[in-house]
Amino acid sequence: MGGTLLRSTLRPARRAGAPLAVLAGLALIAASPASGTAPPPARSASTMSIRLSNDRDTTRWATPVRLADIHRHPSGRSQRVGRLRFLTEDGFPEVYLLLRQHTDVHGRQWVRLRIPRRPNGRLGWVPRDALGPYEVVHTRLVVDERALTVTLYRGARRLFRAHVGIGKPSTPTPRGRFWIREKFRFRSSPVYGTYAMGTSAYAPHLTDWPGGGVVGMHGTDEPGLIPGRPSHGCIRLRNAAIARLWRLTPVGTPLRIE
Repeated sequence: MGGTLLRSTLRPARRAGAPLAVLAGLALIAASPASGTAPPPARSASTMSIRLSNDRDTTRWATPVRLADIHRHPSGRSQRVGRLRFLTEDGFPEVYLLLRQHTDVHGRQWVRLRIPRRPNGRLGWVPRDALGPYEVVHTRLVVDERALTVTLYRGARRLFRAHVGIGKPSTPTPRGRFWIREKFRFRSSPVYGTYAMGTSAYAPHLTDWPGGGVVGMHGTDEPGLIPGRPSHGCIRLRNAAIARLWRLTPVGTPLRIE
């Protein structure tokens, strides 16, 4: 079970001969604040770890229901590496991308997640009960800085591709694994077009995103600069392209910039 990915839909009845320990583990994963409180887990001398996301065709995310410290290891005694927050810099519910769920020897559940703050790429563990229900997406985004393209996939199927403008050499767009945290529209902002998506990527300097620092994906009033490297770190698309991508991309979609 340790290396398997949790199925999106759990069967209501077990198949004959299925190991009871496996079924118990799946029942614990399926429980969430939205579906009621799971019964107290029995103390056990063993642990269980289940993969939640693979960054390809199945990705789970959640928002916090309470503030909690983020730890380096699945233990309240391990080093604190951050703290959950309710809102993004733009005032939207903060989104955490979930990697793995672990049940310790005391029956307490922990979730490993990606942390949307500087420095990029940080990971940590929080108690399962600090997060709301798991949401699941089956899309992924890839930004190719050499080809100057963004591609949206659902599973192995390509749904969308367009040229982009990225950061210039002095203010580059950071590379790595990120995700879409928020989506919104501008009423009147020619510089950003009418659609935008905030990512979990942070530039080491101010970007052209409101408030600075966050790497956003948005439209532009200078479509002639796309494809190219004209920005302060954000990812620009022509207005028609970002409008279509915005409609196709759900919050929580993983983003790889390479």
